[in-house]
Amino acid sequence: MPPHLSADRPAAQPPSRGTVDALISQTRALRGEVDAVRREAPADEEDAQGRWQRALCNLALHQLNDLDAHLAQLRDGPTELPVLPEASSAARTAPAAPAHGSLLSRVGSAEWNLLTDEASWSGELYQILGRDASAPPLTLDELPSLVLDEDRPMLTAMVTDCLIDAKPIDGEFRIVRPDGGVRTVHMMGEPMLDADGSTASMWAVLRDVSELRRSQRTVGETRESLQRQRHVAKTEHRLAVELQEAVLPPWRGSLRFPRQGPRALDVAAHYLPSSSSALIGGNWYDALELPDGETLLSVGDLTGHGVTVTSGMAMLLGALRGMAVAGTQPGQLLSWLNQLLDATVQPALGSAVCCRYLPVTRTLTWAQAGHPAPLLYRDGTGRALSAPDGVLLGATSGAVYGQAEESLQVGDLLLLHTEGLVPRRPEAPRPDGTGGQEGARAVQRLLDLAPRFGEARTAQDCMRMVVEEFGGTEREDDACVLIARIGS
Repeated sequence: MPPHLSADRPAAQPPSRGTVDALISQTRALRGEVDAVRREAPADEEDAQGRWQRALCNLALHQLNDLDAHLAQLRDGPTELPVLPEASSAARTAPAAPAHGSLLSRVGSAEWNLLTDEASWSGELYQILGRDASAPPLTLDELPSLVLDEDRPMLTAMVTDCLIDAKPIDGEFRIVRPDGGVRTVHMMGEPMLDADGSTASMWAVLRDVSELRRSQRTVGETRESLQRQRHVAKTEHRLAVELQEAVLPPWRGSLRFPRQGPRALDVAAHYLPSSSSALIGGNWYDALELPDGETLLSVGDLTGHGVTVTSGMAMLLGALRGMAVAGTQPGQLLSWLNQLLDATVQPALGSAVCCRYLPVTRTLTWAQAGHPAPLLYRDGTGRALSAPDGVLLGATSGAVYGQAEESLQVGDLLLLHTEGLVPRRPEAPRPDGTGGQEGARAVQRLLDLAPRFGEARTAQDCMRMVVEEFGGTEREDDACVLIARIGS
């Protein structure tokens, strides 16, 4: 037999009460800290990360509660457990266990005498199994009657290995209480040997781990849910990026529009991602040579992020190009885009600025839908164009959009940008009076680039200056910038 099963092994010295009390204090302090973390976890059920955090905290609390229970029993000792072989009569008068759900009610003990076929249970075990404390404890042969059918072979095998081969018991099974409730019980036990090495009795500790296992299942389910959501998010992000790259003009560097003839525009554009690369929005830029010799310039933004928004942006940009090729003027074009967005299944809001440039007269005709006005740079200074009336796309049915004209000169530079580049409206002032004009200051930073733009040779050179100034800025949304320089 293994040495640890010897009948005459010396008794282990119990830890001092002071040591156990110190461990209990540390356990309860840690439990309070974990509970504080759990209360601070986001309560939004749509927040997968928050659900994961709360589930882990609940699991840790169950573990700490059980540790507290074990330490308390180690300090105070279990309720009376009569010494065999006189166990059967004493067991019938075992004291009542604490109310179900308390810490100590989750751990009980038992001993079975194989020579007399008598059993002894602690009061906690009666409570765990839901049995009347006045009833006799079940023998090892009767114990499986409490266990679910599918778990019964496992319990039988553990008990047989313990009694015949002196193997320790360490396993779980589910029992059905008289009230119909199902509990999960973890059983640890050892054989007690007589002088000749034969198994005389079996001693066991049974622990109700139902709540612990429920918490572990919750953690597992939450982990799987979080992994699925991350996989879906990763897939959607990849699709959004691919769709965006397929829709936005593929050109890099400066281009001339129209490509033939005098007075052409020198055009450059750039996409700036948000600080969180996971957020792919509905921003677009476009420059298109039209059949009548004019050039279409546009930037816009559909609110939101993800594949749905990116696909909506692709729909709007496709419609915009089609109507512009057909000769539709900017004001009417935005009106029809508004009607299209208003009729979509998924409600959405968008902003846009749409311009047609006529190179023969160097005239810019433009309209806007709740969007920052184009910035005009001339002779080393910059200003925002006076915007005609126009509400956000999708905000109201039947919206009418005004239209404005601007006469341009050789060397003028136009800058169109989406809202993500600079704040759309000034933020509310803080209580100390600071911080109310970040949006206005950001626009001014763009206008202050005028002297440097005047020294640049190409639109692409100007775009590099914008990226240097704003590319490293922390932004919540992505942004698009389009620059057009008026040629001779």
